[in-house]
Amino acid sequence: MESGIFHSTYEKDMALRHTPIEKIRLALVIALVLVFPFFADNYLLNLANTIGVVVVGAVGLNILTGFTGQISLGQGAFMAVGAYTAALLSINWGAPMWLTIPAGAISTAIIGAIFGIPSLRLKGLYLAIATLAAQEIILWVITHWDAVTGGVDALNAKNILWFGGESHYFSEFQFYWIIMGFAALTTMVTVNLFRTRIGRAFIAIRDQDIAAEVMGIDLFKYKVLAFATSSFFVGLAGALIAHWRQIVTWERFTIETSIFYLAVIIIGGLGSVSGSIYGAIFMVLLPAILNNIGRSLKGVIPAMDVLIPFIQQAVFGLVIILFLILEPEGIAKMWKNVRDYFRLWPFSY
Repeated sequence: MESGIFHSTYEKDMALRHTPIEKIRLALVIALVLVFPFFADNYLLNLANTIGVVVVGAVGLNILTGFTGQISLGQGAFMAVGAYTAALLSINWGAPMWLTIPAGAISTAIIGAIFGIPSLRLKGLYLAIATLAAQEIILWVITHWDAVTGGVDALNAKNILWFGGESHYFSEFQFYWIIMGFAALTTMVTVNLFRTRIGRAFIAIRDQDIAAEVMGIDLFKYKVLAFATSSFFVGLAGALIAHWRQIVTWERFTIETSIFYLAVIIIGGLGSVSGSIYGAIFMVLLPAILNNIGRSLKGVIPAMDVLIPFIQQAVFGLVIILFLILEPEGIAKMWKNVRDYFRLWPFSY
């Protein structure tokens, strides 16, 4: 009986899945994702679509914060750039979705790179404040540039398939495949990114930027590139929201959104792509479960409708505190411990 993993070639060592169990588990997850929408109602499909969008945004933030060590509190505003770009292109130019979604991601990458320039001189709390400033600046521009963004008024994005075509309505079932496709693509690209020179440079900067610079890594280049790469996926999430919800308003992208995504990667696991997925599932399902519990207790506690929002906020903060104290590496580490126990059994020590 093998107790552990033993690699005899570089190809096996570089493989994403090392054991048959891991490959079977991945196949089961893919099968579940493919089969799920055929048995789920609109409520469950809405939750799944929300998870998919959050996964894209959380992976983007994790590239910057978890893998490169650059704290960001501007997630909500960068998502707004992607959402407004996609919506405005569809409204003013009649651009199709296959063009507006990448355009939203690319425009956000450019804006993110610009705001990432100060990262060469700023670290830690100072960088967090700089990205918080980006959050406020971008939202101020959106709400005051009436001629372009419509100011505080909401935009009605159009789901156009071809230039000159009419806007289409997509059901939750139909948009499920679009969102999950982008979520899967984001995951695969990011996993492979950190098998390249660029990804390893990001990690080196996170671990010790001075040592990384001594080794020949251009800090300015790779820090700005990290901001651009992260913002690309964040903008992609925003563009998906614009076409999925079809109503774009600045109120969706406030500082609360930035804090939510930061909580997702903290709870899921910093510096872990799978952690972003676990965190997204946990943080989307938690309020949904609390809502369902509140509805079931409505007959017993009449004021439960009023209390539920406050309970959700309290649980939100409590969960973050507990994870930071008990398991700072998040759900990904907890799952890894479980897998390692069975993989190394009976010599789990």
